Amino acid sequence: MAARELGLPGIATSGSRLSRRQALWWAGAAGCAWLPSALAGQLEEPLTHSVRTALSAAVSNAAPAVPDFPSTERRMAYLRWLGAMSDRLQRRKPEFQTRVEFLQTVWYESKRARLDTTLVLGLIQVESAFRKHAVSRVGARGYMQVMPFWARVIGDGDASRLFHMQTNLRFGCVILAHYLEREKGNTFLALGRYNGSRGKAVYPDAVYAAARHWAHPDA
Repeated sequence: MAARELGLPGIATSGSRLSRRQALWWAGAAGCAWLPSALAGQLEEPLTHSVRTALSAAVSNAAPAVPDFPSTERRMAYLRWLGAMSDRLQRRKPEFQTRVEFLQTVWYESKRARLDTTLVLGLIQVESAFRKHAVSRVGARGYMQVMPFWARVIGDGDASRLFHMQTNLRFGCVILAHYLEREKGNTFLALGRYNGSRGKAVYPDAVYAAARHWAHPDA
């Protein structure tokens, strides 16, 4: 599926942007823990009281990640997606139940934050290579490499909880949605802000390239 069909910008083939082949190399099967821009992370910025309150409320709900479907058709679409993604993720997460719980939570949290699930999976691949306890050189944690300061700014102050699967995915999705709102829906700039490299192409292009692997009609 083309990037434009995912709602993502295309990957340029010349100029300052990475070529698709280069981006795929950066976003390779081992993940991008060694990607230069992946050494960065979200930057702590001043938040208005209203924004801080809204973000705190968005991460505070501890309800289990159980998708709810308005129709049998929607549920069947989800199950088709789940089966396809489980097959693709098997090499990285061999244990079936762990894999299904992870994918169910990614689906739930991305939909809850009104994000493209395919984009979120691409971001996770680039950030942590699907490793739950990944830690970057600057201290970003977990699947979505959330910086510890977020636990203090909008959470309960316990940064160790960022290694909990649903907590990490909840924070990561809420933060990315916040950046998308700040960038008026521009995914290129929002991804750069998530990585602390706003305006540079390496990181967004790597996420777009990784997202292609997780594209599915029912996503």
